[in-house]
Order: sequence, then structure tokens, then C-alpha cells
Amino acid sequence: MKNVVLTEWKNGAHILLDSLEKAGVNSLFGCPGGAVIPLYDALYESSHIKHILVRHEQAAAHAAEGYAKATGKPGVVLVTSGPGATNTVTGIADAFCDSVPLVVISGQVGSAAIGSDAFQELDILSITSSITKMSYQVRTVGELPLIVEEAFKVAVSGRPGPVLIDLPKSVMLAKDTEESQADIWLRQIDTQKPDVDAVQIHQLVAALSKARQPLIITGAGVLKSNAQDLLRTLIQHYHIPTVSTLLGLGAVESENPLFLGMVGMHGSIAANQAVDQADFVLNIGSRFDDRVVTNVDDFAKHATIAHIDIDETELGKVLPTAHAIHASADDALNAILTEIKNAKMTDTSKWQESICQAKRDSMFHYQKSETAIMPQVVIQAVGKVTKGEAVVVTDVGQHQMWVAQYYPFQNNYQMLTSGGLGTMGYGIPAAIGAKFARWDKEVVLFVGDGGFQMTSEELAILNDNDLNIKIILLNNHSLGMVRQWQTLFYNGRLSSTVFKSQPQFNQLAQAYGINYVRIEKPERILEDLQLAFQSDKSVLIEIIIPDDVKVLPMVNAGRLS
Repeated sequence: MKNVVLTEWKNGAHILLDSLEKAGVNSLFGCPGGAVIPLYDALYESSHIKHILVRHEQAAAHAAEGYAKATGKPGVVLVTSGPGATNTVTGIADAFCDSVPLVVISGQVGSAAIGSDAFQELDILSITSSITKMSYQVRTVGELPLIVEEAFKVAVSGRPGPVLIDLPKSVMLAKDTEESQADIWLRQIDTQKPDVDAVQIHQLVAALSKARQPLIITGAGVLKSNAQDLLRTLIQHYHIPTVSTLLGLGAVESENPLFLGMVGMHGSIAANQAVDQADFVLNIGSRFDDRVVTNVDDFAKHATIAHIDIDETELGKVLPTAHAIHASADDALNAILTEIKNAKMTDTSKWQESICQAKRDSMFHYQKSETAIMPQVVIQAVGKVTKGEAVVVTDVGQHQMWVAQYYPFQNNYQMLTSGGLGTMGYGIPAAIGAKFARWDKEVVLFVGDGGFQMTSEELAILNDNDLNIKIILLNNHSLGMVRQWQTLFYNGRLSSTVFKSQPQFNQLAQAYGINYVRIEKPERILEDLQLAFQSDKSVLIEIIIPDDVKVLPMVNAGRLS
């Protein structure tokens, strides 16, 4: 039980802004409406928080995700009641699936009207109960500061995720008075990281030291705990080959000879072969999802499985696990590095040689062309232009997998994509959020023509805010990934996956006041991209690619190859 003492009598809207400032918020993504007018009126006077006016509330959530993924800090969303709140549901679900910290503030009708089916009243807490870590509905102005403080702690603690604060209009208007400063009860949330079990770490290292063909799978948990340097130390000092999930890219430098690339459905042959041949697999910060474990019965069938995860419910959920460590990646890796100094490691030189040879022989391949522009060539060229250091955002589809395969990732906070939910339309707003977070970095968005059209209205934000984002639009006139599945598994019956018509993207760019470039000559891809990237303004770079290019390799769900 805590007693809240507020030194000035302010209304709830001003108290909320003060609380956000105290939490370190400098960017707020949202769209006004009747239920949040008091808060927007308070924002009118704020010099500390920049409000970014989105054109659709779904984009507010995705932009906040981009901000969060580019910094590790919570992204913050402000929307009105009813449809404003429901429009954020997809973004909240996306954040929940990818463990992205968000604080979503939704307006609500006045407290006295709740339950009366008032205009734009909805029970958003019930709607989002399965896709948030915690939800609050503020009842009094006095409890508002504590709720905000706790919401930010919950969003980043343990396995990060979205938190919802539902804020009635009456609370925003209410003044802080002595009556509002009553004792307040809040749920006591344990935000401490779990302690590392020294015995379990000792047993894990003992098993690892005996392995002849060890392998590490690195996931997003490594990046979220900033443990990439610890992981790289373990890999280099003890020569352990490593593969990555989609969301773990950047934890290990792409050029590291012990790094075999992405694993799973569209992973490299070398990475998937290594999983099949390993006798010990250490998964750090990945949840063994079905895009990695395409066949539960045959995944790493010769290996002892060790799994480190901040979320205890993930341990043993998919695969039988011999060593289940409930810990954050950084704490576990620190403990492993301390313990392993006293262990005598088995000679794995033959395994290392085999792995490195497999990487040389069987990474990613594609059909070359002198007349058509292949998407893989484009991504490799962008990697050269940006020296592998850009913040890379993708939408969802074939281009997403090509980027994962061919862009030379180097660092944390570098690969921003929708993984668990696979949300088309994520790309444009997420890139906007990333740029607000990282003004000092080159932000590059790869997007397909399908996903582009789902949130293209957010291009208005670029010119409004002088953002410099390079948008690579890979246009194959279709919903490419679904088309690929239809081609491979449904006898080529292309049902509703080919666009009969499209916008004139050059005119769309002009309408939103951004530059446009169309690259058409395969022999000039690098030069044309270098020229486009010299612009200090946003550029939409449209590149027509063949409509039948496939993402390969491809391991279908339930199969081995």
C-alpha cells in the first residue's frame, strides 16, 4: 500500500504527461478523438514530448513497435476510445508475439457512463486481455502516477510486452484534490530477473564440454538483454558454431566464420544441416517456434537440448529439454562464461572444419539474370551501400526472407520485422518509429507491393517531420509469398494473389511530397542505389522484380526438406 502525495493540483491529463516525462518518454504516437481531447489539450503546452500524428491507429502501434525495437525502450501509443482503441489491436498482438515493450493509452468514456453502451464505449481491457502483459483501467486521478510507473516497469521486465492503460475522460478532467490522494492499492508486480541456478549452469557446461558437435541457436532474447558481446565471446573462445532465428539476426556478425545464418523454414542449408547433425543444441532466447522447429519429431534428433529463456513457460513447451534454464540471456551467459573457464572442452576441430566447409558450399543461391533485376542482388547492393550498418526494417512476405538471408547484419537493434504474427502493413509505420528513435542512423525499409498498400497513408508523416527513410519497394505485382505456396503446393492455382491493377507509385510519392526513383537496369543497380542514398530526404525506390522468383531454400511445415 502506498500513499500518493501530489504537490500541485493539476488535472489528470497534466498528471499523465508529467508521469510520462518522468518515465523518459520523448515520442508519442497517436491520433486524437473525443475521449482524449483533454490530454491533447495538455499536449498543446508540452515542450518535452513530441506527438507524431499517424493517419491510422494501427500505424501508431506499429510505429511504437519500431521505436521500441530500435532502442529497447517502451514505445508509447495514445488513441481515443472505441474504434481508436480497437484499431490498435493488431499492433498490440504483434508486439505481444515478438515480446516488444509497449505502453498503450486508450481513452475511455467518463467513469459514470462505463457500462451504459455510451458512444464509442468498448471494453478494450477484455478485448486485449490475451495479448497484453497487464491492463489497467484508471478509476481516480490519484492512482494515475503509480499506474503509469508500474506499467512501464511491467512492459520491460521479464519477457517484454505490451501494457494497456484505459483512461476515462472524467479522470483526465478531474483535478487533484485531497480527496483524490487517498491510499491506493496496486497489484504487487515482481519485476526482478530470476536468479541463475548455479547447479543447473554447472550441469549444462559439463554436458557442453563433452559435446563433439555442439551448436548454439540464438534468438531475440540475446538482443533484448544486450547479451550479444557475451555470446560472441562464448562462440569465439570455445569455437561453437551458431545459427540464428529471424529475430535473433545481428547477435552474431554475418561474416563470422562460425555463423551459419538463419535456421528454419527459409534458413540456410548449412544451418539446418548443422541442427540435424549436432549432438548438443544450446538455445539462448528463442522459443522453438514452428518456423524453426518445422518437425518436432525429427528436429535435432541426435542432440541433447539445452534451453535458456526468461519466460519459464517456454521451457520444455515444444521439445523435451535436458537442461532448462530460467534466466535472462545476459545473466545465463555470464554464468556460463565463468563456469566454462574451469571445464576441459572436447576437441571439436573436425566439427568446426565440417561446418565451415558446409557454409562455403551451401549458403544461399539464386538464379542470376542479365535482363531482370533479382531481389537478392538488390539486398546485397543495399548491404554494400550501407556497409551493413543500417537499421533495416521489413514488411512481411518474400522480401522479408530475402533480407534475412542476404543483408549483412552486424549489430543489435538493427533488424526490425514482424516475426510471430507476420503482419503485412508493419513496415512503413515501423520504419517511421525507428527513425524517430535513431535520427543518427540510416533507416532502410524493404517492402513488397502488397504490404506497402496496407499502410501507405503513413507516408504523409515523412514529409511532415522531415524524415529521411530509404524505401525499397520490391514490386512483383502480387502477394508473393502466398503465390509461392500456391505455385508449389496448390498446383499453381493463383487464387486472388495477382494484382490486376496498382497505383502509380511515382504519383503516390509525389502526392505525399517524397522523392521517387525507379531502378530498371540490372547493370546499374549499385550505382543507382548509391545515387538514391545520397539524398537527405526520404526516397521511394521502386524496383520491378520477376513475379515468379521464390524464396529458397524452403522447408515446408512438418517436413525435413
